[in-house]
Amino acid sequence: MGVTAASVPIQDTGRVLDGVQSVFGSHPGLVAALLVGAFALVGGLYAMLWFKRPMGTNFLEKLSGLDEVVVLMHPNPDPDAMAAAIGTACLAEQVDTEACIQYTGQIRHQENRAFETVLDLDLEPIDHVTDLAAEAVVLVDHNRPRGFAGADGVLPFAVIDHHPGEGTGEHFTDVRTDYGACSSIVAEYFRDIGAKPVPPDRHASEVDAEYTIPSNVATGMLYGILTDTKRLTSGCSEGDFEAAGYLYPGVDEDALNRIANPEVSTEVLELKARAIAGRDVRGPFAVSDIGTLSNVDAIPQAADELIQLEGVTAVVVCGERDGTVYLSGRSRDDRVHMGRMLEHALADVPGSSAGGHARMGGGQIPQRGGTIQTDGGSDLDRSMLVERLFDALSGDI
Repeated sequence: MGVTAASVPIQDTGRVLDGVQSVFGSHPGLVAALLVGAFALVGGLYAMLWFKRPMGTNFLEKLSGLDEVVVLMHPNPDPDAMAAAIGTACLAEQVDTEACIQYTGQIRHQENRAFETVLDLDLEPIDHVTDLAAEAVVLVDHNRPRGFAGADGVLPFAVIDHHPGEGTGEHFTDVRTDYGACSSIVAEYFRDIGAKPVPPDRHASEVDAEYTIPSNVATGMLYGILTDTKRLTSGCSEGDFEAAGYLYPGVDEDALNRIANPEVSTEVLELKARAIAGRDVRGPFAVSDIGTLSNVDAIPQAADELIQLEGVTAVVVCGERDGTVYLSGRSRDDRVHMGRMLEHALADVPGSSAGGHARMGGGQIPQRGGTIQTDGGSDLDRSMLVERLFDALSGDI
């Protein structure tokens, strides 16, 4: 026969409570330990719930605590950087945080200029840390501030990137090296908060949603994804495909076509032809030095052409402007991680910079007196640089 609460005599219940009170009274340390354990349990459960929240929800909450923010792109921004920037600025504005998009260098390449013009973007160039429009800085498509005086002293508020690196944000960091485009990450933030893309023929007020993605932002982010993944054919993750599908209802196809198919200058076509004609092919690798030029954007475009040559699996194109040698590489060879290869090739060249992904990378080398100086004190001329690049491609560096 079971014992119910009603069947326990009242005096017995009282004795139990008195016993419990006596134990707690004579062991205050036990009480403290139980309280600490309870608080720790509650705190742990809260932390678990916090970290399970979507990244977009967390990021939007961080932005909502700011009056103003700078969205900073990397030097000479490309479509993915610009797209991630306008998406991030749009997120900020949805919670009434004023956002300014800034960058260093120049917006070059015909597609980059078309991107800015067709989408009517307000992008502000800077040269010095004092030019930053706000104290809170969000880095997009790179994870360390660079390219302007005082960059080393900037502690980013947040970092959103898909490139390898150790840079972090003080309040928010999201670096996903498996994603093909930074724009895919930002698009995921919109999806996390339930935002709906606004079709190009409708106004945001006609969309039943608390948060929306304007058509020009959706169009820009889709193009950012397409350019950094070679039209979703290289370096893609499931997230990139999902982001593209999510953005599609808001895409203005006419604007997308105008961005993707701008007029190409005669110089760019001539430089591509020069790179192809002057290529040095050794086995599966090709290197082409196209000499002095005024439009460095032709270098990555020439690399895109050369990598399509039959039998070529990795290529580097270099050219010089204003005393600096610029390099751009492409790889479809599993033996050649292009970003790391360029880093190794230039590791002993002071003032140089190089890096990138497995399939594409780039670098810059300052020259002194027309030659490239190394840490060992030796000088490299351009022909020696070509030999060094072949050695690096072959894994000999």
